[in-house]
Amino acid sequence: MKSIFIIFSLIFAVSCQQSRENTNDSVLSVEQFADEITSEDIQLIDVRTAEEFAEGHIDDAKNIDVMQTDQFKTEIQQLDKSKPVYLYCRSGKRSQKAAAIFKQQGFEEIKDLKGGYTAWEDQK
Repeated sequence: MKSIFIIFSLIFAVSCQQSRENTNDSVLSVEQFADEITSEDIQLIDVRTAEEFAEGHIDDAKNIDVMQTDQFKTEIQQLDKSKPVYLYCRSGKRSQKAAAIFKQQGFEEIKDLKGGYTAWEDQK
C-alpha cells in the first residue's frame, strides 16, 4: 500500500512539473520585457479584452482576447511561428493560459510579462 502511494505521488509530481514547463517558457520582469520588446522582430500580444485594451496598453501591441478561445486560436494562426511572441494580460494569469495555447499551436519562443499590465503601469 505504501509503495502505491509513493508511485502515485511521483506521477503527480512529474505531471505538475510538466504542466508548469508547458505554460511558462519564460516569464520576464518589467525591465527585461521592456528591453526585449524594442526589437522589431517580435510579436507583442495583449490577451485582455478589447475594453481593457482600450483603457490602456503597451505601444505596438496587438489585442487578441484569450477568453474568446476559438477566435483566439484562429487569429494566432495569422502570426509568424518563427518570431518570438511577447504576451501580457492584466496580472499574468490569462497570459499563462495564452502561452499554453501558443505552445500547443507550434510557436517556439514565448515570453510572458510577470505581473502583467498592472506591473507595467506601476513601473512606468
